[in-house]
Amino acid sequence: MMERKGRFRHHSLQDKKSIQKLLDAIKRGIQKGELEFGDDTGGITLEPNGLLNLRVTATAEEDQSRLDLRITWTNDTSDKRDSGKLKVK
Repeated sequence: MMERKGRFRHHSLQDKKSIQKLLDAIKRGIQKGELEFGDDTGGITLEPNGLLNLRVTATAEEDQSRLDLRITWTNDTSDKRDSGKLKVK
């Protein structure tokens, strides 16, 4: 869903296999330095480079669980806040 110029949002129900394919595509896009997102309402191309900030938030409640992954970057890499090595099992 295209909200405004320079921003892309999409919401849909997917199964685990589809999510894995999307994450694999994101991984490949980061590796080559170009991420393209799109659907029937619009699209956006991002060019990650340099140091990338990663934020992972995971929550589990009685009736719902949530995983948020946020990757951000800027041309200025002087802000090097780091929480240490991430462990995922």
